[in-house]
Amino acid sequence: MLVGMDESPGRHHEVHRSTAHGDLVLDVREWGPVDGVPVVLLHGFPQSAASWAGVAEHLAGSGLRLLAPDQRGYSPGARPDDVAAYAIEELAGDVLALAEDLDLGRFHLVGHDWGASVAWWLAAHHPDRLLTLTALSVPHLAAFGRALVEDPEQASRSAYLKVFRRPGVAEEQLLADDAAGLRDVYAGRVPIAHVQRDVALMRDGALTPALGWYRAMRDLSGTPDVHVPTTYIWGEEDQAAAPAAARLCGEHVQADYRFVPLPGVSHWSLDEVPEVVAAEIRRRVC
Repeated sequence: MLVGMDESPGRHHEVHRSTAHGDLVLDVREWGPVDGVPVVLLHGFPQSAASWAGVAEHLAGSGLRLLAPDQRGYSPGARPDDVAAYAIEELAGDVLALAEDLDLGRFHLVGHDWGASVAWWLAAHHPDRLLTLTALSVPHLAAFGRALVEDPEQASRSAYLKVFRRPGVAEEQLLADDAAGLRDVYAGRVPIAHVQRDVALMRDGALTPALGWYRAMRDLSGTPDVHVPTTYIWGEEDQAAAPAAARLCGEHVQADYRFVPLPGVSHWSLDEVPEVVAAEIRRRVC
């Protein structure tokens, strides 16, 4: 069931979903005409649907209906205690439930960071549901898995994963000293107002559920190739995805593929160059 709420900026909805881990309510932010071409936007850690606002502004007038959920763990009504509830199949299921509630049919999918991981998984396992894929930062999961094993630089950049997977320890380190550890994640590349917004969300009960995504993660290097038209956007100064992983990505897309490296841009392309991200989404979906 979808319930609409007229709020600004953008329209807001609630998607109600019954799961094995309890009844969940996902908050969804929407921009653009209700009869527009559907594009689902998936955020990463430690952000929310609000991280897409800048991109949405640059896509105004393009005829696209943009739908960005606060994903499981981030929406106050969707924070199960069981770590197993944050397995990638469950996260992908939320996206499919949203599409079903809205009767989207096939839709374009865009994801950043963890949202990109979910998007790759969906494209690999449910290509019949997607029109196109646009992924930011995180490459195809098989490419990332291979680089994690073979590339020392990727292994170094991913060392934080071990900390994030430690219950209690990660929360303490990220929130200590006025959330200095959490703020450091942005490496000074994100406007302070956006950082404050995200820190407030984590302090308001989202941090442990959001870290559940890391604690439920497993080896996904066997993820099948993608057979839908795909754009992969990667900042050349990305703190999380090393060049080796980015370069391997195209080997796992068996369809039209566009690789967009962004000089001088870090992991946080949504905040740094929303106009570029918007242009690439428009190029892929229009």
